[in-house]
Amino acid sequence: MNSTAVTLCFLLRDGAAGPQVLLGTKKTGFGVGKIVGLGGHVEPGESDAEAACREVFEESGIVVVEDDLRVAGLIQFVFPARPEWNMSTSLFTTRRWAGDPVESHEMIPEWFQVAALPLERMWQDAEHWLPLALGEGTVEAVITLNDDNETVASAEYSLRGV
Repeated sequence: MNSTAVTLCFLLRDGAAGPQVLLGTKKTGFGVGKIVGLGGHVEPGESDAEAACREVFEESGIVVVEDDLRVAGLIQFVFPARPEWNMSTSLFTTRRWAGDPVESHEMIPEWFQVAALPLERMWQDAEHWLPLALGEGTVEAVITLNDDNETVASAEYSLRGV
């Protein structure tokens, strides 16, 4: 299966009411209007970790260093109706960075409680894997979308290392 390499990086911090994650409302392109993780395409010659750090900076102004990334999993997104949209998504989390999130041309970053993720405003697939990825283990999943390219036809996933 041909797929595009992409990354997502989730910044985590401890808040007064429990752990928080930095997500953002997408302002342009694929998924506009949805709340998504920070990330995007892996450029030629770039590692997944390098892409994650670059994308976090481009979308939020925050500097993340590769050594501070924790591999959180790999999600294969399968779009049978639009195979050119298939994605292989490397997931990372980090609890170390420099700077405060600022709005970019792509994203409006916002902190959310991990225990109360805004799933109703996210891609439907997020409910299947995001809570797992924000934990201590590593999630591997294959998410197959329906012909509407939004709703989930099937979700197969496993969690390791918890």
